[in-house]
Amino acid sequence: MAQFQRIHFQRLSVEEQLSRSQHFLQQMQTRRTVRDFSTEAVPYELIANAVATAGTAPSGANQQPWTFVVVSDPATKRRIRAAAEIEERESYERRMSAEWLEALAPLGTDWHKPHLEDAPYLIAVFRQAYGLRVDPDTGEPVKIKHYYTEESVGIAVGMLLCSLHLAGLATLTHTPSPMGFLNDILQRPANERPYLLVVTGYPAAEAQVPVIGKKALADILVRVDETSDRP
Repeated sequence: MAQFQRIHFQRLSVEEQLSRSQHFLQQMQTRRTVRDFSTEAVPYELIANAVATAGTAPSGANQQPWTFVVVSDPATKRRIRAAAEIEERESYERRMSAEWLEALAPLGTDWHKPHLEDAPYLIAVFRQAYGLRVDPDTGEPVKIKHYYTEESVGIAVGMLLCSLHLAGLATLTHTPSPMGFLNDILQRPANERPYLLVVTGYPAAEAQVPVIGKKALADILVRVDETSDRP
């Protein structure tokens, strides 16, 4: 039977709501994807706090279908880079269409991924396609169906990125395809699927980012209310 408790909710004044909302927007507008990282050490507590924040994300049936593997070991990062660059080189030279490569051109990316070694931390995010439990009678593993895993992990990753950014760290989301090598290198079980790599640390002193923009609010927000023209 479900159990409930009273929600702990702080009701803010409209002025405080708007102030917090605007401040958060301004902070997030400074977030940029970084590809040149400093090797400078980062306090582990910042990473742990960010993962804990991601763990508060909503998920289908509250099954929390995620695992975050934090990698700082140089040898392991080196193995991940080597494996990722094999897949990335294959993609850039043979898998990607001309249209795809043209879309990437303004970002100046290629198959070389030195940031996978330079940055102090890699966070490998895994999606738990299904859960596992041990049958108490037989001792055999039993699969547990998970719901909305893609959506759940996506929300958690967004919260992870926000936390890292607000802690003063730079980030890069990296999705080499295929990513099965992460299961092998990080020894993850068969029910976990690699979702993405988050590279994080301080930007290198000479780091640069491409000159790009974001869509205007009017281009991404559609409002439907009593005064709007409904379809």
